[in-house]
Amino acid sequence: MSDPVTVSFARLTAAAKGVLVVLTDESLAFGTQAQKLVKGADKALTRAFDAEKFKGKAWSALDLLAPAGIEAPRLIVISVGKAADLKPKDFLKLGGLIAGKLPASAREASVVLDLPGTKISADAAAEVALGISLRSYSFDRYKTKKKDDAEPTARAVTLLVSDEAGTKRSYAARQAVGDGVLFARDLVNEPANVLDPPEFARRAEEHLSGVGVEIEVLDDAALAEAGLKALLGVGQGSIKESRVVVMRWNGGAKDEPPVAFIGKGVTFDTGGISIKPAAGMEDMKGDMGGAACVTGLMYALAARKAKVNAVGLIGLVENMPDGAAQRPGDIVTSLSGQTIEIINTDAEGRLVLCDVLWYAKERFKPKFMIDLATLTGAILVALGSEYAGLFSNDDELSARLTQAGQETGERVWRMPLGPEYDKLIDSKFADMKNTGGRNAGSITAAQFLHRFVDKTPWAHLDVAGTAMSSPASDINKSWGSGWGVRLLDQLVKDHYEG
Repeated sequence: MSDPVTVSFARLTAAAKGVLVVLTDESLAFGTQAQKLVKGADKALTRAFDAEKFKGKAWSALDLLAPAGIEAPRLIVISVGKAADLKPKDFLKLGGLIAGKLPASAREASVVLDLPGTKISADAAAEVALGISLRSYSFDRYKTKKKDDAEPTARAVTLLVSDEAGTKRSYAARQAVGDGVLFARDLVNEPANVLDPPEFARRAEEHLSGVGVEIEVLDDAALAEAGLKALLGVGQGSIKESRVVVMRWNGGAKDEPPVAFIGKGVTFDTGGISIKPAAGMEDMKGDMGGAACVTGLMYALAARKAKVNAVGLIGLVENMPDGAAQRPGDIVTSLSGQTIEIINTDAEGRLVLCDVLWYAKERFKPKFMIDLATLTGAILVALGSEYAGLFSNDDELSARLTQAGQETGERVWRMPLGPEYDKLIDSKFADMKNTGGRNAGSITAAQFLHRFVDKTPWAHLDVAGTAMSSPASDINKSWGSGWGVRLLDQLVKDHYEG
């Protein structure tokens, strides 16, 4: 991967170095300190504003090379539009925009966080820094030949802020979350010949144990002894063993029940015997986006010392079609004791999740369970890539997830559950079947999972449209997005920390 961007902070009046980035508003005015730094380039700026018809529209930018009258080799002016209307998530967007405008050739840049008549708080400045970090990510680990201009942004960015100490404190927690997002992106972007279930488990243990997360890895033998037969059935056609990784962060009161997060981790999904079409199958290396999110989230909670007890569980399998593979028509007994008729071996994620959900419920007695899975193509048909599908048995948990989605920009849309949908997965030969057919495919998948949570407050997030191959955004240009880490961290921060 590219060298990471170093984001640092200095007082607003400190000397600017390298490329100079200043902010303006809809009136094309500058803050006091920014005005001092660009004063020598007043005439050049006026001419450039006129020539480019730059009117201060929100999120527009003007780029001047070697502007006469100042020492900076480059001056970038970015407008925030009406400054009074800025919301917290707008500063994250601003950071991403700044990172995107910095030239590839620059090794150093100074960003003056100064606006006329508006003080940019420490929290807002920290959001800008997070946006810069997230946007600057790229995954090029396997490129042996790189273009001279391949670096996505400047390597060292200094933010000049009004409250240096406060911004550093505020950014520490955000940096932990950002690092969790980037770790999740790394996992999703890795090829499946590198990141198989045992390697995923190894990386999770290596990465998270350093921040105080307790790790337990269950291998095939342990899973068989525990009775996770539905999960093991998915992986039985692969030469790679399956794994379940249990991650525990104990940041709350000793006897406080944990919050639980469960992730689908199919490191590659051929569809098994019900094999997928060849076109686009390479994307199935990302079918572990839910597990990647849970792993990144657990890192973030521990790294920022969240005052909560949290457990993350990921079911890691590879779905392959060899002679030992599960067949359509097979019947398996899940950890819950409920039997499942396999109709389609490509409806495998729910088989992984049902065992892990039951295991989490029985072992940890959590306050709630949230599972994340790249579960159905049907959710893409319903919602595209702008929202994740939300299914839940608990109105309060759903409302809190929706709120966290609005705050972070990782939005969810609640979808229905009901007995009319549930009966579509009844089986003639077993307690249930693993697919209800083409219609309402995302809903029947959620109804399947619903049978494995009992009365525990639960939410299922279908992230097939958001965790991988999602549209580029202001803060992400990567194929793997790390979607969900910020959403769930915000949920915990808003409602569950002591």
